[in-house]
Amino acid sequence: MPKTSPKQKLFNGRDHSWMQFNRRVLEEAEDPTNPLLERVKFLAITASNLDEYVEIRQAGLMQRIEDGYEERGYDGLRPDESLAALTAEIHTFVEAQYHCWNQNLVPELRKNGIRLLEWNELSEEQRAFAQNYFQRDVDPLLTPVSIDPAHPFPRVLNKALCLALLLRAKRRSSGPQVLGVVTVPRALPRFVRLPSSEGNFDYLLLQNLIEQNLAGMYRGYAVLAHTAFRVTRNSNLYFEEEEARSLLETIRFELHNRRKGDAVRLEIEADADPEIVERLRVNFELDPDQVFHGDGPVNLSRLMFLAGDVGRPDLKFVPFTPKPLHISRKSANIFDELRQRDILLHHPYDSYDPVVEFIELGAKDPAVLTIKQTLYRTSNDSPMFTALTEAGASKEATLVVELMARFDEASNIRWARSMEDAGVQVFHGVVGLKTHCKLAMLVRHDEDGVTRRYCHLGTGNYNPVTARFYTDLSLLTADPQITEKVHMVFNYLTAHAEIDDYSPLLVAPLTMAESFLRLIRREQEHAQAGRQAHIIAKMNALLEPSVIEALYAASQAGVQIDLIVRGLSILRPGVKGLSENIRVRSIVGRFLEHSRIYHFANGGASEIYLGSADWMPRNLFERCEVIFPVKDSSALDRIHTEILPALMADTTKARLQQPDGTYLRASKVMKDAPAFSSQDFLIQLAEGKVDLDAIPGLAVKSEPASERNASKNGASPHVKAKVKARAAAKKAAAAD
Repeated sequence: MPKTSPKQKLFNGRDHSWMQFNRRVLEEAEDPTNPLLERVKFLAITASNLDEYVEIRQAGLMQRIEDGYEERGYDGLRPDESLAALTAEIHTFVEAQYHCWNQNLVPELRKNGIRLLEWNELSEEQRAFAQNYFQRDVDPLLTPVSIDPAHPFPRVLNKALCLALLLRAKRRSSGPQVLGVVTVPRALPRFVRLPSSEGNFDYLLLQNLIEQNLAGMYRGYAVLAHTAFRVTRNSNLYFEEEEARSLLETIRFELHNRRKGDAVRLEIEADADPEIVERLRVNFELDPDQVFHGDGPVNLSRLMFLAGDVGRPDLKFVPFTPKPLHISRKSANIFDELRQRDILLHHPYDSYDPVVEFIELGAKDPAVLTIKQTLYRTSNDSPMFTALTEAGASKEATLVVELMARFDEASNIRWARSMEDAGVQVFHGVVGLKTHCKLAMLVRHDEDGVTRRYCHLGTGNYNPVTARFYTDLSLLTADPQITEKVHMVFNYLTAHAEIDDYSPLLVAPLTMAESFLRLIRREQEHAQAGRQAHIIAKMNALLEPSVIEALYAASQAGVQIDLIVRGLSILRPGVKGLSENIRVRSIVGRFLEHSRIYHFANGGASEIYLGSADWMPRNLFERCEVIFPVKDSSALDRIHTEILPALMADTTKARLQQPDGTYLRASKVMKDAPAFSSQDFLIQLAEGKVDLDAIPGLAVKSEPASERNASKNGASPHVKAKVKARAAAKKAAAAD
């Protein structure tokens, strides 16, 4: 346990940390150095992120309050206090989103000939085109509803865009006002592309087109007011396993029930008639602070379509081709190569094709006897699905598919059924635990008469599409120690057959948490003995209190700790007497940082682990996860001299976490450090345009704790060391 004063606060709030993360994404939308259409994408991503957080996390808080829970969170707040703070932050954030859209993006889009027009701005030709499109493609899909005793309020689907109308019957001019509702068809794009001059792109919101035709849909009524709105519902997934006949039936049942979740948010246009707002609020049983007004398009996540539809490559990131894998001329195939060395791939800088080809070769090669794979998420047209289907007809093929991958349950059920029909043995992992590990194993009878295991272990999903814009690491290996234990993990997933020792793997929920704590304590002991002690850990989120407390204790013993956490972090870095040797940085840029890397200096005999798990309770205790060591010298060298130094030297897209949980751009804190983008550098490195000397930092290393000065201003020790070394070299040259 770390030494703390009685009044010292150990953790920041989870919800505040998440809002800070989404704020960092919004900063990318606000950043004029990013290409314009990429900024539009970033804004859309913030809206999509917020949707998921509201329907899961905010809904979960409301559920806890309703169920009477009063247990305090990491930050000491009760659920009702957390909900109030989160709701207030979301209101502020929504204002910032629409300010970015209206003040930053819309003017720039117009300057570049990209216009989102109002009806009164359309030319006669554009109006005729829009009306023809409405009659042909839109009107047949619409179902106008008026609310009265004979027509109750329709069931509004989760996050469906709708129009609400205030109506009065024309023949009863003094009669009551009634509410009308029209659901905007989900099958149609939200932006109607209009005829425009060459090089320009004009659009009309689909909702605006429908609004122009409301009178014809509500004949006999006067339309007094109308507005667009959207309701978000509780999408938490609950089930009682003892009441379920099978996990598959449980998930199918919950998929049906998810549409019936309680409303947790109402989004509506800023100028909506107050009478409409109040009627909707009452109908959906929402409090006033659960109503969010937007000064622009309701559902900003739909802007992703606009960013993709506009054919202006000059307003997007410059495309690049990932580096292909080249195997030795002496190797006839990848199996020959893997018997000589491990292969480390860093996506998207390295092509994902070798991973796909590894699975495809396993399906086609008659020497491969068995193929086993886990599947958490994949693309709809995944070539791996085709390969596994083919394998099911000719060899032993096993798939462990996670049915509870949030929002991918329906597609994963389809995968499971199709695989079973093709002869693949399909399992759903250990009941009560999500299967989140990324493993594939081929058992092959090689040309020398020996039967060997070949494995792929990764940090990311088996998804060739997301591999283009998620940063992840893949390890292809025939190492007997690793592959044997991967085999044991598959036995755990299919038969719940446990063994005492999975080393060199760390396996959750069996050994991983204890192993990580042991590795952290080992660094603490090295520091206390004056040996090299340094932890560098990269992950998506840091929420596990026991790990954070172990990091605090290590910091107090003199261990230098650099954490690269893309999303949530409730650790409080840089607090005197608690965590002054801990630095936390977050990198948000062109690619979504998704890889998990854990480096321990270990007194000079450093160790590096990769895998699927973050330092979160769900990863360590509630999921089947695998963390694996990197043993191959060339792979280790690449992580030591290329990947980690580039991430640690980033000053362009990195933000440094402050003790209160807020973030500052690294460029504002590390003012003397040169401008450097790790992602841009790694693209250029893959293209052969730069070499490692372009990194403003040294290869990752640790000095003895007794010889190290505390890092200041958020700069890592090895970055400062290189600056100092360059200065010394210049001074020596001048003296000569």
